[in-house]
Amino acid sequence: MKGFLKTTLACILALVIAGFILPFVVIGFIAGIVASSGESGVIEKNSVLFLDFNGTIEERVVENPLATIMTDEFKSYGLDEIIAAIKEAKANKDIKGIYLQAGVVESISSASLEEIRGELESFKESGKFIVAYGDQYSQGLYYLATVADKVIVNPQGSIGWHGLASSPIFYKDLLEKVGVEMQVFKVGTYKSAVEPFIATEMSDANREQVAELLDSTWDELLTAVAASRNIPKEKLNEYADKFMDYCPAQEYVACGMADTLLYKDGVLSYLKSLTGVDDDDDLNLVTLETMREKQKLDQTLKEVSDKDRIAVYYAFGEIDGSTSSLEGINSKKVIKELRELREDDDVKAVVLRVNSPGGSAYGSEQIWREVTLLKAAKPVVVSMGDYAASGGYYISCAADCIVANPTTLTGSIGIFGMFPMVEKLLKDKIGLDFDVVKTNRMADFGTLSRSFRPEEKAVLQNYINNGYALFLKRCADGRGVAVEDIAKIAEGRVWTGSKAKEIGLVDELGDLDKAVAIAAQKAGLVDYSVKSYPEEKSIVEKLMDTNKEDYMEAMVRENLGGYYNSVKFIRNIGNCDNIQARLPFELNIW
Repeated sequence: MKGFLKTTLACILALVIAGFILPFVVIGFIAGIVASSGESGVIEKNSVLFLDFNGTIEERVVENPLATIMTDEFKSYGLDEIIAAIKEAKANKDIKGIYLQAGVVESISSASLEEIRGELESFKESGKFIVAYGDQYSQGLYYLATVADKVIVNPQGSIGWHGLASSPIFYKDLLEKVGVEMQVFKVGTYKSAVEPFIATEMSDANREQVAELLDSTWDELLTAVAASRNIPKEKLNEYADKFMDYCPAQEYVACGMADTLLYKDGVLSYLKSLTGVDDDDDLNLVTLETMREKQKLDQTLKEVSDKDRIAVYYAFGEIDGSTSSLEGINSKKVIKELRELREDDDVKAVVLRVNSPGGSAYGSEQIWREVTLLKAAKPVVVSMGDYAASGGYYISCAADCIVANPTTLTGSIGIFGMFPMVEKLLKDKIGLDFDVVKTNRMADFGTLSRSFRPEEKAVLQNYINNGYALFLKRCADGRGVAVEDIAKIAEGRVWTGSKAKEIGLVDELGDLDKAVAIAAQKAGLVDYSVKSYPEEKSIVEKLMDTNKEDYMEAMVRENLGGYYNSVKFIRNIGNCDNIQARLPFELNIW
């Protein structure tokens, strides 16, 4: 009996210990796999930075360990790490040039491409080479590739060159078939985010603003390509009208859009000749993963004696509109982290990097408040990414200075409310009946069983009007102009960064580096460090925070490509605040 008890207790103790330790062993094992799958960060002599544009490019990647473990095919890179890699390549004596390979890239806009292209132009000042190659260049990646010293196409390849188009999706007829009607309340002639739910085509106002945005963006693209390839803009427009995507590859060389035709092995041989590597030896290609690890190592080894710091805080995604931890601006989280930066004496200035179509009007107001408090303590400069529209502009307008790219989409000062009425679905399709007992006339306000009554519609529209008036005042106060002046350029209208500068919504045109330089100047800093926030989590923290839904969300985004935002918006309608300050249309431009 004594032996039996002893054995039993030993087994119980072993199970307890195993239950406590095993999770940490598993996490350590997985972390080891992830770590071992990365690069060492070592750069050999006569290396070439390999920018393989194949996957998704986002403002800033929140690495998902499950994606790393479960597949090698899914690639997601941050705009910040691409820019940092190009900067490192320019300064590193062991890197002789850049090899840009055009693949299939989703979720990248003109403004992001502008920033990468600008950094590549800066890289060329070092005298190092850039070579671009592609089997099938998308139009956007061709625009990027034209900065190269040599543009190479596969002999059976193609270059996308056809102009820009926008094709919004409309859901009104679909909703009617299932018995759903959207009740809409808005302010702003151009505030057209609700149009897909109540119409079957674009309004005249929306068509006008989309046409202007496309024309402005296309002109920026034409100007850059014309200068790089020494082809008149008129000729480039002629080529686009011919739809160059499916013409024989030889024609690209004949018309000056490409320099030569080579298969992949020929490209590698050419790169070897540029770096002085024998044809029998391997070419030293440095990937973004290698650069990422090197930068982490450099940051770890670097001892900063000067405590003066500029914080770059990334705010990207919908405001309080995403249920995924992979993306989205959670107003409570942002407020807490901005407050910490305000109270950190080592942080002398903050650059708020905004890449957002907006979202919750309430959440935007709360972040605006924290930005004003931050501004009272230290300089705040906004750097706009692909878009900083509606709520994205709301959280930006209080800054000391606003910097945008020429093709950034911004403005869209307006709000709307959208409420689904499902009486037909519930009664006619499903067969549900409703009744009510109430103490006051509008006690059942907002019930799904009926549409809004006239007095209820008046209450909601008045609420929207007040929200719009507050939005106008926030913008006017931030820009130092009269409310009437802001009202003239508001109405929910979207502007490109170039136009926004002309009308006073933006102070400067430029990238993140320019915003940092302005912040340093405003803070009176000469020697300073730059640190990105929110701070990156450790591998164990990422594993503890990661769930399978995050991984699946990433895969859905990859496969849906340009349609992802539209599908996500529909899916999240029930979870979003009813009052929205967001971009007036989904960016479905191709």
